[in-house]
Amino acid sequence: MKTGHSILDRMLCEVEAEIAEAKRKRPLADIKRMIQDAPEVRSFGPALREGFGLIAEIKACSPSHGPFPSRNVKQAPKLYDSSRAVRAISVLTNATRFGMSIQRLRDVRSAVNKPVLRKEFILDEYQVYEARAFGADAILLMANVLDGDRLRALHRLARGLGMDALFECHTIEEIRSVPRDAVIYGINSRNFDSKVFRIARAVADKPASRGDPTTDLAKFKLVAHLPKRAIKVAESGVAPGNISEVRDRYGFHAALVGTSLLAAEDGIAAMLQRFEDAILDSDSG
Repeated sequence: MKTGHSILDRMLCEVEAEIAEAKRKRPLADIKRMIQDAPEVRSFGPALREGFGLIAEIKACSPSHGPFPSRNVKQAPKLYDSSRAVRAISVLTNATRFGMSIQRLRDVRSAVNKPVLRKEFILDEYQVYEARAFGADAILLMANVLDGDRLRALHRLARGLGMDALFECHTIEEIRSVPRDAVIYGINSRNFDSKVFRIARAVADKPASRGDPTTDLAKFKLVAHLPKRAIKVAESGVAPGNISEVRDRYGFHAALVGTSLLAAEDGIAAMLQRFEDAILDSDSG
């Protein structure tokens, strides 16, 4: 695991504590037995090739935004599952910073028909087994957190369990650390600098404010460094207004979207409709 002194590093320390507690409550042997009764894996990667669409996220809160309206969080699974704009669903299972749990992953997976991604700071093989035991069809692996050897090991385990892996990258160096047999790459525009996150929380407390200071959309240019065969996912900062740029200028196959949906003042259904309209407009263009 890579270490430093940012808010991300504090999050990783919290995750290690969560992993230790999970192992104490439910040993790996129990998790492996649960896998035998887990639902059959749904194809995550192929779903993203069905035409540009969203990986729509569910989380109760975020470090940069704070709590999301409970009504939006509750309605998210059903609305995502019925939306023409959504190809897959991401469930954030981190309890400390995002207010969720691995049990919520199972609940969502049983309530929807689309593939489900476990989005988490995956550090340990235990979490990969746990993801499959609770119904995940894919996991997120972060190249700014794990070195090349760990990325390869966790990817092999995920594939052995039938799951896909979305590799999240922020730099060219991180892209180069991803296993050569990887298929799904994400370029994340999020900045994990602690000062920037404090600014973002101040902005989130002012409804009239616009923009997200924790994102740098120029990072999407890194898509040019991904393998041509890759399934390319734009993460963070995507809104209906820049769908055309994300898809047509940069060539992404999908966008992982959470905050803009969950924070929508007029509700998720209205925001999903705006995304659907933007995607259709982009199609016709």
